Amino acid sequence: MIWGPVVQTMVMTGASRGIAGEALARIVDAAPGAHVLVVVRDAARQAWASAFDEVRLVEADLARLPDVASAAQHIARLVDSGEVPPISTMVLNAGIQRVDANGRTEDGFEPTFAVNVLANHVLVRSLADRLQPRGRVVITVSDTHFGDLRHNLGMVPGPQWRDPHVLARPGAFDRPGTLRAGRTAYSTSKLAAIHLMHEYARRYPERVVLGYNPGFVPATGLARDAGPLTRYAMQHALPLLARTPVVGTVQGAGRQLADLALGRLDAPAGAYVDRDRVARSSPQSYDPARERQLWEAAERLTGRA
Repeated sequence: MIWGPVVQTMVMTGASRGIAGEALARIVDAAPGAHVLVVVRDAARQAWASAFDEVRLVEADLARLPDVASAAQHIARLVDSGEVPPISTMVLNAGIQRVDANGRTEDGFEPTFAVNVLANHVLVRSLADRLQPRGRVVITVSDTHFGDLRHNLGMVPGPQWRDPHVLARPGAFDRPGTLRAGRTAYSTSKLAAIHLMHEYARRYPERVVLGYNPGFVPATGLARDAGPLTRYAMQHALPLLARTPVVGTVQGAGRQLADLALGRLDAPAGAYVDRDRVARSSPQSYDPARERQLWEAAERLTGRA
């Protein structure tokens, strides 16, 4: 078994619940003495953090890119001042799935694309220089980007690619006020995340950038904005299928994410890790021209060009 770099400082998003919350507990247990910087929207409401001496909360609303930039600057200052060691791992797990594709953030972006794509870009671009050589960046993606019955039980429509500047704004899909459009925005954002993961791997060859697919895992909080019937199914009915190959558990996915973050699961840079193995993502996810176009758009949209 090949191990990654010794975990000194880890940056995490989406760790206040669900898969990354489970992974956080395992990481702290496996890497005593490591510093874990968890980006959260409201630090005052995160009572769970008091259970971990190693965890420090960094406040930011991932739907507001100036917030994300400020959080990244704060983390960079901690590293530059020597208050925490250089970053060994980034686990970018936070994601949202909305009931429509018509929302608008304060910055004017469609929220799904803002959180699932642009917030990650700000963090990677701001902190890559503070990441140790061979340090890991693990981005949680989704097999919904395949867009077929096998991978998501037909519950999520497949991605519909557009110019990234269109995808970043409200109303990118037909009937944007519908649940179908909201789920299409989600699968498309996860395809975009894989595209950027490939581009990061090319542009940061001394880092190990990976995409992690947990599969279909109910009871993570992802469907918290859905209607009552969907929320009930995700929290109570669908978890009963966890003994089948189709549905995973929060505990199992958290273990896999922790293993990948800690380097217990070896994978080459740019790999798509399906649960606990390296696999191929969808054929359309391999498109260097589209990946470069998305990088350039993300640079402009986040003000980094």
